[in-house]
Amino acid sequence: MAEVFSQASIAFDLDGTLVDTAPDLVRALNAVIAPHGLSPIPVADVRLMVGRGAGALIRRAFERHGHPPLSEAALTEEIARFIEIYNADIAAQSRPFDQVEPTLIALREAGAHLSVCTNKPSLLADSLLKALELDHYFERILGPERTRAKKPAADHVHDALDPSRRFTALIGDSETDTLAAQAAGVPVILMTYGYNEKPASSLGADRLLSRFSEVPLALTQIWAEPDGN
Repeated sequence: MAEVFSQASIAFDLDGTLVDTAPDLVRALNAVIAPHGLSPIPVADVRLMVGRGAGALIRRAFERHGHPPLSEAALTEEIARFIEIYNADIAAQSRPFDQVEPTLIALREAGAHLSVCTNKPSLLADSLLKALELDHYFERILGPERTRAKKPAADHVHDALDPSRRFTALIGDSETDTLAAQAAGVPVILMTYGYNEKPASSLGADRLLSRFSEVPLALTQIWAEPDGN
């Protein structure tokens, strides 16, 4: 394992891949929409709405209730409120998915370069990972402000990965992750427990996994294939 991973650079999506953030996201989202007279959105539904950033999450919440589209100025204000509420207690209920930390430890010990490639605002990603004591596993934490274009753009993936490493991959949970990895020309593994509107099996990932602990073996198998990265 060490020989392969010492030449590897692996980027991870954050929400729905590394951390179950939906309970805290729905807390902040419902606080934002409540003053508009909109009823709370269940956590299970928010799991289907995450992945394209705070603005998209808020827009979709208003659309779900049949509310007229927000102006850009109004949306900017709501995003600021959402971020303030969310960041004030960012890890109140959010937790890493099962086996995430032991797997990150094993990958780091084997010499892999690890990064986070997320559409979550960079400062929120920093705060969340620090609160959960996961930040030190990653060489780079790239939200949309730290890259040339956010997922599904290839640039986001390229900026997250170390170009000097021979083997690369993106680990995610959504269509956005799949499209970004495919655009970047790197293998993609999707976690089936994550946040996605479409069945993960329909998205064309190189592998589908239900347990995070299976990531290292799946990567070695992908990289060993003739067309592996």
